Amino acid sequence: MIADRWGVTNAEVSRRYPCDDVVPDPAGQIWRGVTVNAEPARVWPWLTQIRVAPYSYDWLDNLGRQSPRELLGLPEPAVGDHFTCAGGRRLGVILSTEPGHQLTGRIVGAVMSYVLEPDSSGTRLLLKINVPAARFSGALLPLLSIGDLVMARRQLLNLKCLAEQR
Repeated sequence: MIADRWGVTNAEVSRRYPCDDVVPDPAGQIWRGVTVNAEPARVWPWLTQIRVAPYSYDWLDNLGRQSPRELLGLPEPAVGDHFTCAGGRRLGVILSTEPGHQLTGRIVGAVMSYVLEPDSSGTRLLLKINVPAARFSGALLPLLSIGDLVMARRQLLNLKCLAEQR
């Protein structure tokens, strides 16, 4: 599929993600990844703040409100909590979490897993999205993938920048 990968290796595409357990036979799969020059413990609190803001293009998906640029001291995410927030609206639900390692949720039918993996440069921040066959037709998948490439890329790069701040 067009635009289904950005910033990931073949090994990262081949591995299992928690979203694979929820949607074992998806109509589409999308992978994103970025290296963060910080240990996972510094990346995790920023990642969990997607519960309060999208961290992508705020002018578009957050109605012009800036995503927080400081840590808010949020409690650890829990299964059943809302997954993200955009434009002041709570969206989706957290399906599973392993503090410091992964956060998986469902939003608009798609299931996505953010995974933190330590590496020699600090942390690989990986995102995989599984799109259920019943949710999107074949013609919509490329459009979803292209739109996600723009938004998820910005989100991951923003989280990277914030986590790397000293």
